[in-house]
Amino acid sequence: MRQHEEKENGRIALKRELGLFSAVSIIVAVMIGSGIFVSPTSALEKSGSVGFCLIVWITCGILSLLGALAFAELSTVVPRSGAEYAYFIEAFSPLHRYAGQIPAFVCSWVYVVLLRPAEVAVVMLTFAEYSVQPFSNYLEDLPEESMSRLKKFIAVLALGLITYINLTSVKLYVRVQNIFTICKIVACVFVIGGGIWWLSTGHTQLLEKPFRGTTTSLGDVALAFYSGLWAYDGWTSAAVVTEEIQRPEVNILRSILIAVPLITVLYVSMNLMYMAALTIPEMVGARAVAVLWADKVLPSWLSFAVPLGVVLSTFGCGLSIQFGVSRLCYVAGREGHVPRVFSFVHIEKLTPAAAVAVQGILALVCLLLGNIIALIEFASFLTWVFYGLAMLSLIIMRRTKPDAPRPYAVPIVVPWLVLGIAIFLAVTPIIHDPSPKYLFALIFILLGVGIYHVYVYNKARSTFAVRLTYLIQALCLVVAPDKED
Repeated sequence: MRQHEEKENGRIALKRELGLFSAVSIIVAVMIGSGIFVSPTSALEKSGSVGFCLIVWITCGILSLLGALAFAELSTVVPRSGAEYAYFIEAFSPLHRYAGQIPAFVCSWVYVVLLRPAEVAVVMLTFAEYSVQPFSNYLEDLPEESMSRLKKFIAVLALGLITYINLTSVKLYVRVQNIFTICKIVACVFVIGGGIWWLSTGHTQLLEKPFRGTTTSLGDVALAFYSGLWAYDGWTSAAVVTEEIQRPEVNILRSILIAVPLITVLYVSMNLMYMAALTIPEMVGARAVAVLWADKVLPSWLSFAVPLGVVLSTFGCGLSIQFGVSRLCYVAGREGHVPRVFSFVHIEKLTPAAAVAVQGILALVCLLLGNIIALIEFASFLTWVFYGLAMLSLIIMRRTKPDAPRPYAVPIVVPWLVLGIAIFLAVTPIIHDPSPKYLFALIFILLGVGIYHVYVYNKARSTFAVRLTYLIQALCLVVAPDKED
């Protein structure tokens, strides 16, 4: 079911509120979080030199663009929200009545229940950490436990605010997100400008022999690319909300062609400026690279700029991650892979209010649990498993849907290349650091398959589920969206 969302015609459904700028904004918002300001050092540590590190960042940007272009083609073949989730349904479901839907279900299970809520929680905690930093002089006498509680309280307030924005209306989300995206780009340009000034005053010693110390270990080269490619993750963001983008067959491709090269330029330039002022040991050992860089390069009266940049980046990033995963939850509800009430739409605001609310609650639970990083680590490698399956979906649908509308098509070598990269990124952490967390990931997936067998395939129902649906409808004021004529 596609969504034209025209309230004036009396239809209850989502609306196409996202234009080209907003589509660019959501990609930029998710791809640029706090990492480029706080810890963009793994690629440098493994590459061993400034020159090779920059090559890694440039190459990873190009590879990310190729993956994003493959998703742009997929979004025209399967013009539905949900990105890889929707592609799995179209590619694999016809192949086998039972097993064909398992990849899509596991995708929604991992993203909706665990990975994205945990990511939002971490991003909000980072927001809280840097929002109090300018006031550290006034809070230095506060006990450590009280400081931790204060940061967690601020994180909870920020989570409540992004949930309120996403509940209220897509137009409000668009306005807020566009403002924050512009601000975070300005923050990146500010760092680049400061670095250019630093270089112009003659501080070029650290760049004089750019390839000195380059690693000769193939394992380290692999890990350097692994770190770089993870930093670019988020290029699927526009495809996740396909049904809310105006003219998606045109604007998704355009947004990718604008956003991913822009972020590549920003990432490469910012890393160059960091490495022009800080030695490799300084960068690797820094708690927050941009803060250390600012202390060395910027006058003291500009020290607030970096924490402000992190605050702007994290808020916008958390807002867009929640926006995207709530749409995945909405689409999964339509398919019956999560309770159908999460595909219902608010009767006035025309937002998937139940899906947004449950994502807010799950993120809150993750935030209060404590060791969220462990949750993300044991599940995040699955992201590239899903990207690889998406490339396989594209290869399959070139054969099964040869006549599907394709305003453009990537060369077939692209999905095969990205599939290879996905396998590399999924396997590398397991080989490099084998640990029980990957066993836990397998157990979590098997638990999901068990739920799929009972509640999706066998369609088990309970009076509790019916009552819960009525309760959620009453609390969230949501109804089933109208079907397209």
